[in-house]
Amino acid sequence: MQHRPRIQKGVSRAATVRFVIDGIELDAPAGESLAAALMAAGIGTIRHGPMDGQPRSVFCLIGLCQECLVEIDGMQIEACRVNVSAGMQVNRLRPMDPIKP
Repeated sequence: MQHRPRIQKGVSRAATVRFVIDGIELDAPAGESLAAALMAAGIGTIRHGPMDGQPRSVFCLIGLCQECLVEIDGMQIEACRVNVSAGMQVNRLRPMDPIKP
């Protein structure tokens, strides 16, 4: 997936903050959903299926499907349910990573 430019005309956004996913530094407007920031950065695979290892991405974008599950500060949460913040450390789930209840 390649970088997707954000719409600029007529849109006001918060100041840009830097966060890290799997050691990669990215910038996004503060308060934007992590899922949206990853899509805009061209990151299509947000996790891998725990059983089959197949790439997963966003699906419902309302926190119900768990396709965009990531780990932030040791806690698993859907990327669509958390907003980007400065210094956020995100790790994508790999095959065989257990999904925590």
